[in-house]
Amino acid sequence: MKRRMFLQRSTAVIGASALGGLYPGILSAQAHENTLRIAISKAAGDLDLLKHYAIWAVQDLMFEPLVKYGKGGEIEPCLATDWSLEDGGTTLKLTLREGVTFQDGTPFDAAACKWNLERWMGTEKFEWMSCSKNFESVEMVDDYHVNIHFKAPVISLLQELSYTRPSRFVSPNAVDEEGNQVEPIGTGPWRQVSASEAENVFERYDGYWGEKPSYERLEAKVIPESRSRVAALRSGELDVIGGFWIAPLSPIEAKQLEDAGFTISVDPGNVTLVMGFNPDRSEALRDNRVRRAISLGVDREAVGKAFYHGYARPAGSLFSDVLPLSGQQFEAPARDVAAASALLEEAGWTGGPIRSKEGKPLSIEMVISPDAVPGLRIMSEVMQAQLKEIGIDIVIHSVDHATKHTEMLERKYDIGFFLTYGAPFDPFGTIVGLFLSTFKNDVEGKLYTDAEHLDPLINAAIDAKPEDTEAELQKFYDWLHDNDAIAPLLFVPGIWAHSDRVAGFTGPATEYDMPYENITLKA
Repeated sequence: MKRRMFLQRSTAVIGASALGGLYPGILSAQAHENTLRIAISKAAGDLDLLKHYAIWAVQDLMFEPLVKYGKGGEIEPCLATDWSLEDGGTTLKLTLREGVTFQDGTPFDAAACKWNLERWMGTEKFEWMSCSKNFESVEMVDDYHVNIHFKAPVISLLQELSYTRPSRFVSPNAVDEEGNQVEPIGTGPWRQVSASEAENVFERYDGYWGEKPSYERLEAKVIPESRSRVAALRSGELDVIGGFWIAPLSPIEAKQLEDAGFTISVDPGNVTLVMGFNPDRSEALRDNRVRRAISLGVDREAVGKAFYHGYARPAGSLFSDVLPLSGQQFEAPARDVAAASALLEEAGWTGGPIRSKEGKPLSIEMVISPDAVPGLRIMSEVMQAQLKEIGIDIVIHSVDHATKHTEMLERKYDIGFFLTYGAPFDPFGTIVGLFLSTFKNDVEGKLYTDAEHLDPLINAAIDAKPEDTEAELQKFYDWLHDNDAIAPLLFVPGIWAHSDRVAGFTGPATEYDMPYENITLKA
């Protein structure tokens, strides 16, 4: 997913003819008064709920979960209207919504619910989800009541059941005999009518059980380049752009659009940009005084203002307080050159302009991927200059997005940058995926691991009774903070822009949802 953050102002006014040369499908289609046009940064991909390729937000249009993840982590009814945990948390009793049909007319009932759940629960492929790992059986009580039995209580069970995939529901008639999804047919308000590398087109499903969208058609337009998305919004060929995982809008682009009269919507953000240390590769980083000095040497406030135009908040904690179970919010460290220098002196790193110890310079490699995090090259260069002031030589190694994943997995970095998973996966998604040493992460690698000290804290939080979970998690957060194991930098905001044709826009509850609800379109 490419994101260009710092653009020349002139690129924002690319002419319609130039845009048409790049994306003829956009301009050839006549705007329809009942059509909402939203940008996506890449083709939607295979929409099979049991595969890991599709854009979540596109699947969100068609497929629904038992429960929805709402603002602030509130769990809301969806295909289930009521639920209760019994038998010490090992049985989930569900009341299903009546009168729901899939978009092909197939009823959604206990049989369809059981069939869907048994496709993935208890399988090795989805053992990364606690509800699948601990799954025992599904019991149909009657047509609209289902009991799910687990071997042990499942931490964050309802959050897991709100995930886009594999937790959402597809029509049994849309899956072939080999178990492959052949059509994207769900219970949601949108039915896909065409799909290509250029766009996915949806029509409102008028048999939808809930509140139907006020407009009839939605087009998800594939525009990979950020500046072309901005130009399409300016020219009236798009209605909405933005979203961290959908079609990222950089802060500088948002500011330019705001100055031009477009409406900007900014959510506080539930994803954290974290600077990670690799003490296995850098001997200097094994000393928490050096890690603390680096954290104190970075001016988070200045970075946030300069590169996020005030949209981002400096971070002192792993998770933002907009997430449930995010723990005590530690104050973001203010830059303190004197304190950082004193820590390095205490750790034996002396001299200048670059400090050394036992004849070795304090040189640290910082691996970055501007494709993965917008503006990271310029941010890293600013941090490089700031850390040089305290005697640390930062060597920046820039890689593309694919190489970044490989190097992170192989831990070929001294300092790297990570993004937490955000809602609805956190806190446990990031904690297990990026910190638990025994969990295999084939995508991002590990932010920090310590089998002796950190793993017991994580496992205690996972195994805790609900009333004890918060306290056990706080022990994990305290350990990270007290040992300067990581350096949280910024809470990354969700930024959206829309034209004055759109009314009632609100940002989605998670960065994985499409913001189509509550919108009306002006003529």
